[in-house]
Amino acid sequence: MKRVLRRVGWALLAVVALFALYQLWIFTLVLWWSHFNPSSTSFMRLRLDELQEKRPDAELRHQWVPYEKISIHLKRAVITAEDDTFTEHDGFDWSGIQRALEKNQRRGRAVAGGSTISQQLAKNLFLTPSKSYLRKAQEAAITVMIEAVWSKRRILEVYLNVVEWGEGIFGCEAAAQRYFRVPASRLGPAEAARLAVMLPNPRRYEKRFGGRVAAHAERIRSRMADAVVP
Repeated sequence: MKRVLRRVGWALLAVVALFALYQLWIFTLVLWWSHFNPSSTSFMRLRLDELQEKRPDAELRHQWVPYEKISIHLKRAVITAEDDTFTEHDGFDWSGIQRALEKNQRRGRAVAGGSTISQQLAKNLFLTPSKSYLRKAQEAAITVMIEAVWSKRRILEVYLNVVEWGEGIFGCEAAAQRYFRVPASRLGPAEAARLAVMLPNPRRYEKRFGGRVAAHAERIRSRMADAVVP
């Protein structure tokens, strides 16, 4: 019995050690990306694998642009649509999470998430679209790391450059070129609002944009002037 317990103890210790090493690896990348731009993300690799299953020669459309070359209208639109307290919170919008929980309870299903830009960035960089308590816990841990190391300006810069904006389209430069044939620096208020409201489901809204989505984009556009941009 003692031998069995000893083996179980060593096995548990090994699991804890592997978990700690994984967190250290993530934190090392977070530190590196505070100064250097990520060339790829977990979401990018997943989407590329999906595309190449259908077309082996498929490639993603993605081009990095520095923060100062991204339209101020897009920054305002994304903050307004996705996280209007972005510059105030520490990575988690607790009141937004509470509102999302209450809305989900009323509907009887998950219709709202309450995730901040920081949480969405953590998921895009390291995780998958799957939903589980374990994944959500890891997302929270990575969010804490990002908020501890990066400025709000850096968080928004990376987010706008890596987030998915359609089938094989990642980042605001590729999105601006794809939908409006202009660089991200030249996006106007209406164009920025349209891109911002696509973010919850970009591959769907790429093909079906109108009705409620268009009306939501107009509401976002009317509120953008109040957004606080880092």
